[in-house]
Amino acid sequence: MKWYIKKFNELNSIELYNILKERVDTFVVGQNHLFQDCDDKDIEAFHVMLKEGDNVLAYLRILPPGISYEECSFGRVLVSKDYRGRGFAKELISKTMEFIDKEIKLNKVRISAQEYLIDFYKNFGFKVTSELYYIDNIPHVDMLYKR
Repeated sequence: MKWYIKKFNELNSIELYNILKERVDTFVVGQNHLFQDCDDKDIEAFHVMLKEGDNVLAYLRILPPGISYEECSFGRVLVSKDYRGRGFAKELISKTMEFIDKEIKLNKVRISAQEYLIDFYKNFGFKVTSELYYIDNIPHVDMLYKR
């Protein structure tokens, strides 16, 4: 298993295919949620992934400021169904926050978090900054991290 952080144009076709496959499995099929996953934001994103061979085990995308929020952001956070409960989500967020701090050199990160993950993100220093709102019947809140 190995961690990678790549810009869109650095992804090969197998990586891109497997990222999209995992995102559909997690967010469209797994959450019974019909939405347009390919939203053009991927092109501007950094893609963080844990791979074993060609398989994507954990993934998220980091979005520069001005794409989703004024601040840097990340989303499409997932761990493949067969690999959950092994600490990969914590490792994924830790690697992401370190990359944002050291490589992108930004000190604020804003995310839209599903309600059941509020405490998970609080462990990384995020604070709730909005009332509860719904995206396709799934409760979310905005959260902000300030270094």
